[in-house]
Amino acid sequence: MLTISYASYKYRFCTTIGVILFFFGCNMSNNEGNSMPHTPLVNDIDVWVTTSNQSALLQKQNSVLSFTESPNNYPVIDVEPSTSFQTIDGFGYTLTGGSAMLLRRMSSGSRKDILRNLFGCESDNICLSYLRLSMGASDLDETVFSYNDLADGQEDLTLSRFNLANDTVNLIPLLKEIIEIQPDIKLMATPWSPPTWMKDNKSTKGGQLLPKYYDTYAAYFVKYIQAMKSHGIDIDAVTLQNEPQHGGNNPSLVMSASEQADFVKNHLGPKFKSSGIKTKIIIWDHNCDKPDFPISILNDPQAKQFVNGSAFHLYAGDISAMSQVHALHPDKDLYFTEQWTGANGNFGDDLQWHVKNVIIGSARNHSKIALEWNLANDPAYKPHTPGGCNQCKGALTIDGNVVTKMSVITSLHTLVDGCHRDQYGFLAVS
Repeated sequence: MLTISYASYKYRFCTTIGVILFFFGCNMSNNEGNSMPHTPLVNDIDVWVTTSNQSALLQKQNSVLSFTESPNNYPVIDVEPSTSFQTIDGFGYTLTGGSAMLLRRMSSGSRKDILRNLFGCESDNICLSYLRLSMGASDLDETVFSYNDLADGQEDLTLSRFNLANDTVNLIPLLKEIIEIQPDIKLMATPWSPPTWMKDNKSTKGGQLLPKYYDTYAAYFVKYIQAMKSHGIDIDAVTLQNEPQHGGNNPSLVMSASEQADFVKNHLGPKFKSSGIKTKIIIWDHNCDKPDFPISILNDPQAKQFVNGSAFHLYAGDISAMSQVHALHPDKDLYFTEQWTGANGNFGDDLQWHVKNVIIGSARNHSKIALEWNLANDPAYKPHTPGGCNQCKGALTIDGNVVTKMSVITSLHTLVDGCHRDQYGFLAVS
């Protein structure tokens, strides 16, 4: 148990105790300037529980908790409204092309029901508030593609053949449905690879971006943002490259810190500025074992002026690495953008690890978002590209019109987005 001491502000608390998830709805009147404590409300806390043995999966409890003025010896958590940390942009997933394909293949009624449950904010719906998209294919698409694929030996320096044709089949129509339900959702876009003709190995897998195409690739980002805007879809942020130190995925690209710094300060940043693009530029987007990568870029004032922040995954390193970046560059934001749940994982262990590291850990280390990987797959963990992840467990398993929620992930985001959607206080306790 614990005791929460509170000031005269309206709060909704989310608390995690062990492997049990609690959703606290506390309705305190706003009485700023009143130094006298409020009389605690009765039955003012709702409790929602998920247990590691899956006997309860985000179930609202009949019993209630309430604040009390009676002294006790429980650990005390002080809520200090005068002290603020980062604002929260949202919680969610990566909406891969494969996820969009599976959802679009559902009947319109079934798809409407699951999208309302995921993105609706009324009743007991989840109210997801942030999605990460792939610019071109990720490894959880059926096929690899970019927005400017050419025959071998060709190049298109003016990007006259740029098009979103692959995304107009499933992703863009689905995003329009989501935005209709959740108009305030924020979207981040991430490339897994540039067009192969811009790369030194001319392959979708690995390789590096040739410097002679840096300016063209910057224009590729601009065209993408403008093209999505023409469909009524606003891209709030882009990262430069998914996992820039992992060239073994399909698709993928290797970028060094010096290459990202060069690309940002001499090409992408100026191109965004001259084109009037307000989309945030985010560096790194890889593991917590190399905080020196984003730090070295932010140490370059010419690059830093164009950078909004740094993104992290946690397949290596410790979540506290995000705070190392914050300590040296507190004026720049931090984002937690990806963590998978694997096919061979244990529900109880995954629940505890993700609560500790993804939800609580990233928030305590200054992250503005917490995103899981990925939204949906079929029962065989498809689709994926040749060489792409074949063990990635989505938040949803979709088999035709039958949807199974993989509750380790879905329950976590129901919990935290219940807090986010009302923009009250967010408190996480391990």
